[in-house]
Amino acid sequence: MPKKRLKGIVVSDKMQKTVVVKVERIKAHPKYKRRYKISKNYKAHDEKQIFKTGDRIIIEECRPISRHKRWRVVKQEIDNKKQETVNNKQEAENKKQETE
Repeated sequence: MPKKRLKGIVVSDKMQKTVVVKVERIKAHPKYKRRYKISKNYKAHDEKQIFKTGDRIIIEECRPISRHKRWRVVKQEIDNKKQETVNNKQEAENKKQETE
């Protein structure tokens, strides 16, 4: 059975090798069918401590690591705008290296 994966935003990175990730989902009211957001915080294992507050990441289910940690960080989710800026910076660096 595949492991669950969730997308969320890092809320806190103050602990060692642990980040708190806020995951939002949309739920419909059973009677009135109105949709509303529900958020839940998960503690995820971040071995290298590279993720900071505000990063969008993907977490995956794993074996219990500690009392509250049952998730680990898989990778960072990159927005299209951020990806474009990263690509532009890399292209600029490549042009500088070619001219030297």
